[in-house]
Amino acid sequence: MDRTLSKTAPRLAVLALTCVSLAACSTVQRLNPFGRDTGPRAQAAAGERIPVLTAENALTPNPALANATFFLPAPQPVTAWPQPGSVPSLAVENIQAAQALEVAWRRDAGAGSSRTTQVTAPLVAADGRIFVLDGEATVSAFDAATGDRVWSRSLRPEGRDRDGFGGGLTVFGGKVFAVSGYRVAAALDAATGAPAWTTELESPVHGAPTVANNRLYAVDVDNQIIALDINSGQQAWSDQAIAEPARILRASSPAVSGETVVAPFSSGELIAFRAANGQQLWQQVLSRSSRTNALSEIRDIAGRPVISRNTVYAASHSGVMAAVDLRTGARRWELPIASVNAPWPAGDVVYVMSLNGELVAANRENGQVYWVRNLNEGRVRQEGGFLGAFDRTVRPQWSGPILAGNRLLLVNSDGELVALDARTGVEQRSIRIGGPSFVAPIAVGEMVYVLTDEGQLVAVR
Repeated sequence: MDRTLSKTAPRLAVLALTCVSLAACSTVQRLNPFGRDTGPRAQAAAGERIPVLTAENALTPNPALANATFFLPAPQPVTAWPQPGSVPSLAVENIQAAQALEVAWRRDAGAGSSRTTQVTAPLVAADGRIFVLDGEATVSAFDAATGDRVWSRSLRPEGRDRDGFGGGLTVFGGKVFAVSGYRVAAALDAATGAPAWTTELESPVHGAPTVANNRLYAVDVDNQIIALDINSGQQAWSDQAIAEPARILRASSPAVSGETVVAPFSSGELIAFRAANGQQLWQQVLSRSSRTNALSEIRDIAGRPVISRNTVYAASHSGVMAAVDLRTGARRWELPIASVNAPWPAGDVVYVMSLNGELVAANRENGQVYWVRNLNEGRVRQEGGFLGAFDRTVRPQWSGPILAGNRLLLVNSDGELVALDARTGVEQRSIRIGGPSFVAPIAVGEMVYVLTDEGQLVAVR
């Protein structure tokens, strides 16, 4: 299940009508007085979540790996999480944080999700502050220790109604770089929130930016990657991928390693560019050649690709997770996993959370599966229905994982933060965070931070 929206408000109906025509989507009727799902509808209202479960091929662990052990690096302290994925290419694989796993404090971080707003931007952190982009495109800085709000700055242009959503943040060189669904990119002083520059973009941006090589890289809703000079906000180059209106409402962003930028697109394309001039280096399409259900037509790579040890790990909604050689673009291996989350490589393995609630641990070199854990076991429930009629099945939606203190941490739409043993996948602990979350947590300075869908910033010690 996931929150699915098309590129802009006029196109909301496009995705909904496509899903209905393929008899594959149903919508949750938030305003239904009986709390039930009465079947497909022809149009989804702005802000509604559409279940997008897929019927994936069953993953079977390799029997030869049943009792095998694998290497995990020791936890290391992290003092900053400047952009989604911590750094442009994941360097720290196991973070030292949140051993107690207890909520330290909660703070109101701004507007949450509603029918007109969406909380999609991952948290970032630097210099003892946590930076949040809320559902109304307001950037706020909070003291990481106390949760006190330091400053706030709205990115919504004057006179604009609440018709823009999404975006994200990156912190670099004492500035907070932001993009938003209001077709705005901006650089703000990280200490005060004062604007350094603001640039109007051609199209809204729903995903977070990545900053490297003195450039800001972002992908807009028209599947165009843009590179802006971080000192002036002027566009350096751009490139157009295949246009695809059907997309998942997640904050994906490009990954950068050295002089290579790897960008994900809703068309299922994974494209590498030369950072200096935007020249295409290679391309992969993470899509099944033969699709077994209508929802596999949604090919969006909604989880951020991760670069580690010269390999790119990425997964698409249509059911392909792949490991791709960073230099040549050759596909090293693939697995039939549909996901909207970023993979997490660590030591000998790579972890990924699938759409159907399964957490998978695979060998990072050859893709052989160590284990699969169904996190929805015991969490699936029936809801709604007048006098027991028209009940609907509700399954949690998961975001993550991150690896902290030898535990895999994930959040879900039921308002849980769940910790699992990183070697076995056995659930160790679950705590309530006060509301549903669709954004993966971050770990900084012994703490884990979570942003809920209601706009609450939660610190876990």
